[in-house]
Amino acid sequence: MKGSYLKIHTDDNVLVALKPLSKGTVLQDDQLHLPIVEEIPTKHKVTLTDLQPGDKLIMYGLTVGRATQLIPKGSRISRDNTEHFSSSYSTKSSGKQWREPDTDGFREKSFMGYHRRDGSVGTRNFWLVIPLVFCENRNLEVLRSSLVEQLGYASPARFSIDIDPLIRKYKEGASADDILTLEVDEKPLVSSASRPFPNVDGIKFLAHEGGCGCTREDSDVLCRLLAGYINNPNVAGATVLSLGCQNAQFSILSEALKSIDQGAGKPVYLLEQQQSRSERHFIKEAVKKTFAGLMLADEVSRSPASLSHLNIGLECGGSDGFSGITANPALGHTSDLIVALGGRAILAEFPELHGVEQDLIDRCINDSVAEKFDRLMRSYHDRVRRDGSSFAWNPSPGNIRDGLITDAMKSAGAARKGGSSPVVGVLDYAEQSLSPGLHLLCTPGGDVESTTGLAGSGANIIVFTTGLGTATGNAIAPTIKMSTNSDLASRMPDIIDINAGTIITGEDSIQSKGEELLDLIIKVASGAMPHAERLGQDDFIPWKRGISL
Repeated sequence: MKGSYLKIHTDDNVLVALKPLSKGTVLQDDQLHLPIVEEIPTKHKVTLTDLQPGDKLIMYGLTVGRATQLIPKGSRISRDNTEHFSSSYSTKSSGKQWREPDTDGFREKSFMGYHRRDGSVGTRNFWLVIPLVFCENRNLEVLRSSLVEQLGYASPARFSIDIDPLIRKYKEGASADDILTLEVDEKPLVSSASRPFPNVDGIKFLAHEGGCGCTREDSDVLCRLLAGYINNPNVAGATVLSLGCQNAQFSILSEALKSIDQGAGKPVYLLEQQQSRSERHFIKEAVKKTFAGLMLADEVSRSPASLSHLNIGLECGGSDGFSGITANPALGHTSDLIVALGGRAILAEFPELHGVEQDLIDRCINDSVAEKFDRLMRSYHDRVRRDGSSFAWNPSPGNIRDGLITDAMKSAGAARKGGSSPVVGVLDYAEQSLSPGLHLLCTPGGDVESTTGLAGSGANIIVFTTGLGTATGNAIAPTIKMSTNSDLASRMPDIIDINAGTIITGEDSIQSKGEELLDLIIKVASGAMPHAERLGQDDFIPWKRGISL
């Protein structure tokens, strides 16, 4: 890929600038003579022909927008001259045939995981503390402060800022301007406690703002999502806190657990504050039950598991103009390898599949799967429109600044995370992935709502590609960050775990980077800690249906 520009597909009428292109530069090879008529920033798109108003923009061989005015060849695609547009689709599949990748280098490999009674295997062994309603969040914090430090589970990356010099200068009469010139230092916050439960990787607290004061649909979905977290193979069991009067009732959670529990038989302790004689007594009971649960969780230790037990969530965020040509297709190759090895992959973010529906439908294994994808996609989009919005508004200011101009352009690159394997299932939010192969999961495009949904549907590892950098992770699924460009990897080494920017420079191919990523996944699945986990990025935001893109 090394060079100054890239034409992704033979049918494309735009190029991607791999480096800044100056006005007056002539791009030339055996099939191209293109004078550049304006400054083109790295990652942005350049027209190969004159485009008239209404003409389609083709990238990845797909329609990703249309011109709103004359765009001379050699010009930059921008929001000033282009709008979102995508081709229509039908639920009739063309029956694409899949050519499996060569997996010889991985067939004998395994990871060290936690085997559950239902046959699933976790990459972590966590205990959950879950509130059914936001009213319990304060009690959750008391439990956290009581358990995490004393049991040795404080994040190794925790630190605070030493403000003693600021206080001292303030007392000496310093002005606000004086304070702004002072240097401050970090203070590490290291827990000295040893872990009494060596086989338990941590206690995770899923604070949220739901459970009451919302629609009954939202509280029901919340209960199904929480049941999915308890059922996730990375979880040994849970302590559940309820106030008692909220919409999200124990009975709804219990029914959701019963419907998805495939014989895991995990301990779940339910505590209702309105049935307790005092808040302090309630918290003491929660501490004792959690401690007892940790004792049970510690009875399971890591042992070898085949790669068929991997279930990876495919996520992107802070995307840029390189996402669709480096990190996303490399992750797509990894996804194909895992599927070919008998594992599972889950591709989320329906607003970022808008415009590539036909390509995904052509990969569905039967009409039923295709029709469910179509039904969920149309229902979501219709709801968004009723709320006065549109999928076309999905690209963020950061996406646009770095070359992703339309939602269809963003989607065409984002969908490449799903590789080329057949789509075996389509899941609504909080629905479980139960069979090997690639699944599509209906989530919004918001990073944390989407990763929250991936873990709730069973992902035991998440791979998160990013071009701009993002400080997010997941509470129970270790999250690997993959940069689309080398500049980001060098600027944010405390966040990025693997760099796909070497594809741009020609040091790696999409295939070799995908294999490198799978090797890293195996290490993380066996206990190695990616940066998001080291930093304690335990994000959890349930989706309130229809509100978020």
